[in-house]
Amino acid sequence: MLRGGWALASAGSDIFSFTTDNLTLNRRDFSSPTIAADLAFTLASRTDLVVSTAYEGMRRRSEFRGFIDNNDQPIEQNTQFIRVPVTMSVKQYLTARGRSIGQLAWIPSRFSAYVGAGGGATWYRFQQEGDWIDFKTNDVFSALMKSDGWTPTMHLLAGAEWSLSARMSAVTEARYERSHATLGQDFSGFAPIDLSGFSTTAGIAVRF
Repeated sequence: MLRGGWALASAGSDIFSFTTDNLTLNRRDFSSPTIAADLAFTLASRTDLVVSTAYEGMRRRSEFRGFIDNNDQPIEQNTQFIRVPVTMSVKQYLTARGRSIGQLAWIPSRFSAYVGAGGGATWYRFQQEGDWIDFKTNDVFSALMKSDGWTPTMHLLAGAEWSLSARMSAVTEARYERSHATLGQDFSGFAPIDLSGFSTTAGIAVRF
């Protein structure tokens, strides 16, 4: 299954508050398009085990609010925020997915809905590069600050499928992921970064 859509970042921790207070960014700037892939294995007539991964990433240019440098130019920087969850889910269909006719033929249901839950790990990167202000001296300096790594994650999901043929379906899915990670030394003093978010996607599923 291949899905694409939008990943809404919660951006609820203090590193995001510090960034939006001081730079010309807001919380919705940390949300981004997402692309996802799923591989499902049938456990029972209405139950699948699903291995999934996705890519969610943004990069935005910004300036310090209310400050300029010695040349009357904006103090600029770039912020990058990437999340790559790798997860396993149990997906439960609420109705039958189809019916068998004889031993060889199988007719899929026109519509089926499902719910699920699971967990795994998320790789993330939070990076800021550009010019910064030392508020003790008001000096402007250049720096690259980065934190990345793996952290546990868990999620809930719900979706629906519409059969297009015996082997192909259109799919929509909503997923909530919850995850936090300890930031690296470049961001010492900040609380763990909030990697949680809500995504909505649509795509195509192929049965083998």
